[in-house]
Amino acid sequence: MQCKEKLITMKSTTDMDKSLWKQLEAFEKKGIDRRRFFKIMAAAGVFAGLNNQKVKASSCKAKGKIVIIGGGAAGISIASRLKHELEEPNITIIDPSDRQYYQPGFTLIASGIYKPEEVWKRQEDCIPSGVKWIKDSVTAVDPIWNNVVTTSNGKISYDFLVLVPGIQINWNEIEGFDYNQLGKGNAHCIYDFKGAQMTWKAMKEFTEKGGKGVYTDTYTKHKCGGAPKKICLLTADYAQKHNHREQLSLTYYTAEKDLYDVKYFTPRLKEIYKERNVPIELNTRVKGIDTEKKQVYFERIEKNGEEKIVTPFVEDYDFLHFTPPMSAPNFVKEAGLGFKEGKLAAGGWVEVDKETFVHKTYSNIISFGDAAGLPTSKTSAAIRMQVPIATKNLIALMEGKEPSNKYDGYAACPIITDYGHVLLCEFDYDKEPKISFPFSMLDMSKEQWAAWILKVYILKPLYFYGMLKGYA
Repeated sequence: MQCKEKLITMKSTTDMDKSLWKQLEAFEKKGIDRRRFFKIMAAAGVFAGLNNQKVKASSCKAKGKIVIIGGGAAGISIASRLKHELEEPNITIIDPSDRQYYQPGFTLIASGIYKPEEVWKRQEDCIPSGVKWIKDSVTAVDPIWNNVVTTSNGKISYDFLVLVPGIQINWNEIEGFDYNQLGKGNAHCIYDFKGAQMTWKAMKEFTEKGGKGVYTDTYTKHKCGGAPKKICLLTADYAQKHNHREQLSLTYYTAEKDLYDVKYFTPRLKEIYKERNVPIELNTRVKGIDTEKKQVYFERIEKNGEEKIVTPFVEDYDFLHFTPPMSAPNFVKEAGLGFKEGKLAAGGWVEVDKETFVHKTYSNIISFGDAAGLPTSKTSAAIRMQVPIATKNLIALMEGKEPSNKYDGYAACPIITDYGHVLLCEFDYDKEPKISFPFSMLDMSKEQWAAWILKVYILKPLYFYGMLKGYA
């Protein structure tokens, strides 16, 4: 079945337009020159296509019941695109949350840049009209009989499954810790909405009182790998701006063999840590946390030839920001949909072709986003590039065709280095830089003011009014 193009006419003044202008007015009051902003952003092509009143779409007669597990960035974005492109869409989203969070904003809450109410909207306002929403949790998937089991709504059948449930945070895998202890003993984490709010309050108090700050990532793949790096650097900068930096000792611990794995950006990032007097400890993972004693139990893992040497040690802290282990949801693993071997097996990440997102065993299942076993960073910027490809490939499957659209691994991690600058790390599967905006006049291997504007003022309205609507 061939798809024919049609045009979708948007409002002359979109919600995204209004939001962008509201942001412009807000930072203009802060002394940021609007002309300078537009000059740089226009050159970068940031606004290209955002204000177009006509959006190309396809009118496809392909039919089939599509069930989407997950109502986050990936789930709602692909639902919107499918609704635009299918003539008679039959789409169901299963997700228990009544809120849609802009999760990249959690770091900005934790550093006092955003207010908590600025990063979420009601889920019912984000679900595309005409798309059925089942407000429930998935407990199992049967890929042989093509059905999904939910907590309250029983079995739900599908012809095609879009498996985008997001990521599972495994708090209990840290010895001596569970979610209920978050914030206690000044142990904090910004991968949680409430946690981000507690982090901001605690960070301010810590910089005023002084002491030892410990910052960690984790040994598993995790969403927004730059987040723990950001909050560490923002703490240092906040303290510096308030004349408290000398009374702080900050150390960053990473389970990786280097601070960052994209060589184009790594040298400058390491220089920034050195300039901020923040030592970096490599090959070091968190084993446990004692919130009463305010101690972190570490393991340094090194190799001597084929021999693995594990060295345990303990660090006291006054302020702790840690990154918990993460994985695909349990029901993905239990359904046998995850990788069985290799580096991606331990996390149960969905076993898909890294270019087409089609499951390697079940060809009527597509998965991308945080839960998918893709060898790239788990960020909303990556999802934004994955959604159009996933949409086209799913429609191809519905038409009985081979999916031909391919993803090159694009991901972006805007690492905030201080209050006013961002190191915009963009790269592909080969860990080569892949600058999506033509900042031709700027050296993107270094932190930039323009990237800060993009991160703080542009990406959030682009998310809610562009990406989730199926237009960006």
